[in-house]
Amino acid sequence: AAPRRLGAGRAVRIRASVVASGTGRTLDEEARRITRLASAAAYERAGLGPSDVSLAEVHDATAIGEVLQVEALGLVPDGEGAHAAERGETALGGRLPVNTSGGLESNGHPVGATGVGQIHELVTQLRGEAGDRQVPGARVGLAENGGGFLGFEEAAAAVVVLEAPGRRP
Repeated sequence: AAPRRLGAGRAVRIRASVVASGTGRTLDEEARRITRLASAAAYERAGLGPSDVSLAEVHDATAIGEVLQVEALGLVPDGEGAHAAERGETALGGRLPVNTSGGLESNGHPVGATGVGQIHELVTQLRGEAGDRQVPGARVGLAENGGGFLGFEEAAAAVVVLEAPGRRP
């Protein structure tokens, strides 16, 4: 009885949660980019790949942030992030909605609460409870958040992969 009272049927499954440290790479060492490394580990642990992702919440403290992160996460090919956004692929109703919450810029960039907000949005989406923001049939959500600086990239990055209740990709 307790699981039913707690809404266990609405439970979202954590498929992977990875935190990585910056690499101190040079600008031309794209393969060592922290988000690329963290997402590769998360995809491996989740047993999923970028093509399984239904929607994503990414660190977009600036407009270019979303563009760079969707590329580093493998959600679009390198060099295609801006083009995908321009074509509407990353908008609500597009092939891969990104930042359905409005992202950091729209939410006032709440430094300590950013990651929690991203997870809340994904859980709401995966439960089918996002109202006008709902991504139809959302099965797998990905959150990416970074912080600090090491050279020209984040000093730390976190990637979380979540799965909708009762669904398998």
